[in-house]
Amino acid sequence: MAEQTARVGDIEIAYETFGEPSDPAVLLVMGLATQMIAWHEDFCRELADRGFHVIRFDNRDVGRSTAMRDLPAPSIRQLALRSKKAAGYTLSDMAGDAVGLLDHLGIERAHVVGASMGGMIAQTIAIEHPDRVLSLCSIMSNTGSRWSGQPKLATYRVLLSVQPSDRDDFIQHVLRMYRVIGSPDFDRDEDDLRDIAGRSYDRGRNPAGSGRQLAAIIASGDRRARLRGLDVPTVVIHGTKDPLVSPSGGRATAKAIPGAKLVRIEGMGHDLPRQTWPRIIGEIAENAARAGQPAVA
Repeated sequence: MAEQTARVGDIEIAYETFGEPSDPAVLLVMGLATQMIAWHEDFCRELADRGFHVIRFDNRDVGRSTAMRDLPAPSIRQLALRSKKAAGYTLSDMAGDAVGLLDHLGIERAHVVGASMGGMIAQTIAIEHPDRVLSLCSIMSNTGSRWSGQPKLATYRVLLSVQPSDRDDFIQHVLRMYRVIGSPDFDRDEDDLRDIAGRSYDRGRNPAGSGRQLAAIIASGDRRARLRGLDVPTVVIHGTKDPLVSPSGGRATAKAIPGAKLVRIEGMGHDLPRQTWPRIIGEIAENAARAGQPAVA
């Protein structure tokens, strides 16, 4: 289905769906400063071919969803000092956006899948809106603890670098970033990356949104105690060579959630290489099968 927008409270959420609306819903939540198109169309179609109604969307402050320009952008100093006062919103607010999108679509419950910051949001949905979650899949994410799942020092330059304003320079910036954080043991399709980076630029740049989203992560704190109260089929997927969210983040997440399955993908970094899709999609489908069918409003 063509891209659409949903009014959720005071903001607009851009979204797109794949597959039949009558099938069980899978809500895909993307990570920091990353648009929904990073959930590759082919990935979404392969999930839909497994019998799911797939929904991808832009989080607030990225892509074609509302840019929160009325909120001040945190300074590099505030982010470096992990100041919670720098945040204009939290992961709870972003989880509420996702639930509001489900409301808009008339979906009572969904299988929720999140990558990186999207995994943090997915966890928060499961914690704060457990009646809306059939199953949970957290990919290359962490628990919010400062003692696990932290970036290697070499990645901070990538995290805090300024996005170029020129389109070609922006595309090169994205390629350089994935050469640092991407999977070292899998082929990198740079033509595909160029295409997604170019389309992301064309859909709308919002550099200040990256800082606001990072501030939301910092302000939301450690989820471990609340994760221990979850009662939902959960799979945690993490690459063994992730430099941005270290593999300890996946281990800590699986340890915190009762009954969670930890899946380690050898050689995967902080991206979703096409060669890993059969494994990831298979784990999502297997985990969803443990939950049964969703109810549709």
